[in-house]
Amino acid sequence: MGIGTSIFLIAVGAILKFAVTTTVSGIELATVGVILMVVGIAGLCISLIWLMQAGRRDVVAAPVARERVVERDPYL
Repeated sequence: MGIGTSIFLIAVGAILKFAVTTTVSGIELATVGVILMVVGIAGLCISLIWLMQAGRRDVVAAPVARERVVERDPYL
């Protein structure tokens, strides 16, 4: 699950929890909203941890070579 999907689940869960006032027999929409928010938050945390670890693996510490340029006044 990616970051976009996680944010989408959090948004849909919040809408079901706080904005929907319709009742459906056999389903408590507020509970479904809480479940979707929890799953979205867990997916977001896992995605961010995965991205941070993937970023560390790609970085290779290479030595930096720099040239020193010294400009001198030819009239001195």
